[in-house]
Amino acid sequence: MRRSRGPILCLSMACVLGACGGGERGGEEAPGTGGPGGTGASGGGTGAGGAIPRSPAHGGGGPPAGNPDGACAVPAEAQAVDTSSPTTVIGDGTPESCTSEEVVRAVAGGGIITFDCGPDPITITLEETAKIFNDTGPEIVIDGGGLVTLSGGRKRRILYMNTCDEAQVWTTPRCDDQDHPRLTIQNLTFIEGDSTGEDDEGGGAIFAQGGRLRVVNSRFFDNACDPTGPDVGGAGIRALMQYDGLPLYVVNSTFGGAEGYGNACANGGGISSIGVSWTVINSLFSHNRALGNGGNPAQAGTPGGGSGGAIYNDGNTMTLTLCGTRIERNEVNAHGSAIFFVSNDHSGKIVIDRSVITGNTGGSWYPTYPQISNHDDTSITVTGSIIE
Repeated sequence: MRRSRGPILCLSMACVLGACGGGERGGEEAPGTGGPGGTGASGGGTGAGGAIPRSPAHGGGGPPAGNPDGACAVPAEAQAVDTSSPTTVIGDGTPESCTSEEVVRAVAGGGIITFDCGPDPITITLEETAKIFNDTGPEIVIDGGGLVTLSGGRKRRILYMNTCDEAQVWTTPRCDDQDHPRLTIQNLTFIEGDSTGEDDEGGGAIFAQGGRLRVVNSRFFDNACDPTGPDVGGAGIRALMQYDGLPLYVVNSTFGGAEGYGNACANGGGISSIGVSWTVINSLFSHNRALGNGGNPAQAGTPGGGSGGAIYNDGNTMTLTLCGTRIERNEVNAHGSAIFFVSNDHSGKIVIDRSVITGNTGGSWYPTYPQISNHDDTSITVTGSIIE
């Protein structure tokens, strides 16, 4: 069984990259089960003549951002950022000016980034992953204005941030616990991101290790990462090492939302993390899938994974808070058809307020509530919510 490692002090900027927290992992301590594992991302099958069909979200389509029934107040630190004075504007008012090259260049430059691609929705398919450089903040904002969709073309991850990646510049001697970059994603749609085979972590649309991340008014459709494995996860978002244990906020955002729009990975069809606290407000998770089989550690004869249809949390002291959030029609093969939450030192807790968890299918190990897998001594507080 693998367990999360504690913070590691890097004594100099020349320390070995792996010692700066780049390989933190966790172990589920979960009983093993698992039906047949699936393959491929939702909507990613081969069509007539061998062609891979495009996501129906091209051209701005798809379910809206957020849970329409969510009515929880959003704290100031989780709200959208004012982008009226951008550092960089991608485009000159025409769709043709909004290219992959311009997106990658703008993200590398940091600051406040907006788009001017014309009055209509636009999908920009990236020819390479857009990467955050750690010395371009500390505040970085990417605002799609509700019109922009970024696609990985089912070939690559869309957005990458890693404070412990030397190629993205080390900025402190504690890359595993630093307060920057502070990245905000808002009013943006991510589709067809795919990190399959790229590494053993996940994050089909977004991988974020270190610093801070918040996601506001955004949508995640048809993203994927490796379909099997005990630790890999997060077709939409994979997060590690958020500064000082502060929560990663997801506000008024949608992961899947309808048939044909779901995200899929070995674990955590929507979001996945090790050692990260999440506060999810007025958001929607549906039609996402955990495709693996055999849990973690992988049972004999299985490739592992298959837990957390919508949400996969592993680690030690962490909190998952849901408010005004709906989780429905997600699927797993192993554990946690809605939520998988394992605190290895049994110090973590779950808080569910004014939320609905219903109609998620598959899996086992539900000691407290249906569709939620956790140790039977995990602190779970539920108020004004439906779990059925």
